[in-house]
Amino acid sequence: MLRREEDTNFIIYAFVSDLLLTLLALYVAYHARLLLPFGVNLRTPDIHFVPALYVTVVAIWTLVFFLFNVYDTRHTLRAVDELQILLLAISIAAFVFAGVLYLSYRDLPRLMFIYFFIVDLGALIGYRWVLRIGLRWAGARQLSTRRILVIGAGRVGQTVAQRIQEEAWTGLNLVGYVDDAPEKMGQVLLGGTVLGPLSSTIQMVDRHHVDEVVFALPLHAHEPLRRLVISLQEQPVRVRVVPDVLDLAFFRASMEDWDGIPLIGLRDPAINGVNRLIKRIFDLIVASTTVLLSWPIMLSVAIAVKLDSPGPIILKQERVGENGRLFHVYKFRSMVDHADKMLAQVVQETEDGNIIHKRRDDPRITRVGRLIRRTSLDELPQLLNVLKGEMSMVGPRPELPFIVARYEAWQHKRFAVPPGITGWWQISGRSDKPMHLHTEDDLYYISHYSPLLDLQILWRTIGVVLKGKGAY
Repeated sequence: MLRREEDTNFIIYAFVSDLLLTLLALYVAYHARLLLPFGVNLRTPDIHFVPALYVTVVAIWTLVFFLFNVYDTRHTLRAVDELQILLLAISIAAFVFAGVLYLSYRDLPRLMFIYFFIVDLGALIGYRWVLRIGLRWAGARQLSTRRILVIGAGRVGQTVAQRIQEEAWTGLNLVGYVDDAPEKMGQVLLGGTVLGPLSSTIQMVDRHHVDEVVFALPLHAHEPLRRLVISLQEQPVRVRVVPDVLDLAFFRASMEDWDGIPLIGLRDPAINGVNRLIKRIFDLIVASTTVLLSWPIMLSVAIAVKLDSPGPIILKQERVGENGRLFHVYKFRSMVDHADKMLAQVVQETEDGNIIHKRRDDPRITRVGRLIRRTSLDELPQLLNVLKGEMSMVGPRPELPFIVARYEAWQHKRFAVPPGITGWWQISGRSDKPMHLHTEDDLYYISHYSPLLDLQILWRTIGVVLKGKGAY
């Protein structure tokens, strides 16, 4: 993704503002503890508040905020990304501060610390949102802009231009294109005019005071690209290249430096870095807590399954997981033993050849099976898959291999993240939807992923399960 390069002055401004707001939050928390009618009534002499606390806060917040790249625009351009990083950085900084207080200033009221955390969180996030709204309102009137010339007005070049227009509020300004196609000369494509051929690049850089040149040429234009890059060495511009391989990437392509060799990742996990860590910690906490709370229910279901019909209590089915890896998913058996041998009797196809293998009148389902499927109790053993790291609490539905074998190429994008016990597909219709339509729900989830979306899906799943909608 094209982004505006970090503005040093803006980083200093944001950093100083964050520190001042944090110190103000500490000051407000101190007075709030004295004035608010919560907890034990305290007076000024009762609180051991020393100026060294301000120095401690400055040191901790500085270290943590730069460690978590709070001021790196590559990680905070989108509002949701900035919110996640701020939440994580402030929480970690507060946790470290709590440890320092425990070891040094143990007489400081705990309620004051809670006030400080709440006020700091609200102040910093609120300030960033106000700043973001202000920048969007200012638009082209910003002091710091980057004028960008796109080399190539084809598919890739127009994609780059579209992103520049979408992020214009950050200071990006599309000057136009240069392209050798005669039929494109003078045309306006996605807000940018084709200014001339590739040979006029240096002239256009000078005439339009270009700050940055982005090459978006097709793969066969390697030699013109090489010559232009060399000719631009004497110009005061930055040069970037958008490789014409982005259609091969499942979602966002990643860039890695391998001892001087640039590598482009086309099938890297769609969720990685801090988000991957947060998701895994979240899964472990929720799955462990659910197992501890639900073990009496799981024991009761196991006994009922055993008494209802012959066969194993736990069913192991091969499913396709992240990046196409096969694994065994665990479920309470809800069908007669060897139900897989009867699959041909229930599988149906739509007119366009898509498979529907779930039906309300499935003859393989047992009496207890019908109950536990309607209440989703049959899926409780999948918590073990979550603890093992094969699944997540939220994600695309783990698919049967014979269904995947009939996938179209685009549907394989759903394997870019770990499968989940629940997901966007479940709160959007569950079994009421044909199986092949789950893929669109899965891709929506992957494209819009955030820890907050996981929480929303889990919360809505509770209502869906209680209503029993779409489960059979």
